[in-house]
Amino acid sequence: MSLQCSCVTRWDGAEMSSFPCLARFVSGSGQVRYRLGDRLVDRYLEFVAGRCRPNTLRAVAFDLKTFFTVMGKDPVAVTAADVFDFLADQRGDRTVVRLADRESGLSARTIARRLSSVSGLYAYLVARGDTPVLVNPVPRGLLTRRQGGSRRSRTAPLVRVPRTLPRILSPQEVDRLVGALRTHRDRAMVLAMLLAGLRRCEVLGLRFGRRAGRGPAAGRGGGQRRSSPGRAGGEPVL
Repeated sequence: MSLQCSCVTRWDGAEMSSFPCLARFVSGSGQVRYRLGDRLVDRYLEFVAGRCRPNTLRAVAFDLKTFFTVMGKDPVAVTAADVFDFLADQRGDRTVVRLADRESGLSARTIARRLSSVSGLYAYLVARGDTPVLVNPVPRGLLTRRQGGSRRSRTAPLVRVPRTLPRILSPQEVDRLVGALRTHRDRAMVLAMLLAGLRRCEVLGLRFGRRAGRGPAAGRGGGQRRSSPGRAGGEPVL
């Protein structure tokens, strides 16, 4: 799927030759911001920047770029039918599936996150009250034949995200994993996760000179948390 810039005509007749073209820039306060070339979408990204972590802002910007690249429409002209078309596009060729989750195309979690980003944009446009968008085009789900209960309990999600739990490695598997690593860097990264309890994104966010467990680590969504090494004596792994 190509994410090239496209030309779209706005609801007010103006042409947006650069939409959706993702632009990254640094604001006057030194914060990273994103624009896609549409006034309403860019205002929404400013709104997200004021209430979410940097990683969340970046994900929302990329999700919206993907959506409008596939749709090729003015944001205020998107309908529920367009959302279902996008869903089908993201799922890809259904004749080839992954063995892990029996799905095709992108993973269910990625598709669900992108739909959530799109839904957030239209919830914002509806709340503004000064746009042609009166209803969120992203359905909350599909009603089932189940009787009784609340409406939420009778609604099936558009994307079913599998609930998977991480598999714990045995001591023997850990030894084989560490023994297979070829560089000190790779060994330090794995030990930081094993002994200090760091997540993958936190290890990737570490910088040279910072020891695992000796300072805050950049966590999920751009937040920070502290961790303690598990080795006796607190020997540093980074």
